[in-house]
Amino acid sequence: MARLVVRVRPGARRSGFTGWYGDHPKLAVAAPPVDGAANDECVRVIATTFGVRPRDVRLVIGAASRTKHFEIDGVDDAEVADALDRLIGAG
Repeated sequence: MARLVVRVRPGARRSGFTGWYGDHPKLAVAAPPVDGAANDECVRVIATTFGVRPRDVRLVIGAASRTKHFEIDGVDDAEVADALDRLIGAG
């Protein structure tokens, strides 16, 4: 299981990882921050990025915050770090 902390920007033109916010990757999501839509979109983007099912991604801290903590089953921290480095560069 991997842990991932992201800085979320809801209401973006398109969803995806866009860079770094300090030590944490920035995740833009097209969904608005209404009724959990942005959180659901975060789960979908993370699952797609790391090749796991959406049910393997859990939001554990930050449901109402821009800084969110996720747990991802099926990958480890090193795999997450490698994928982010390939996707958005070293942070």
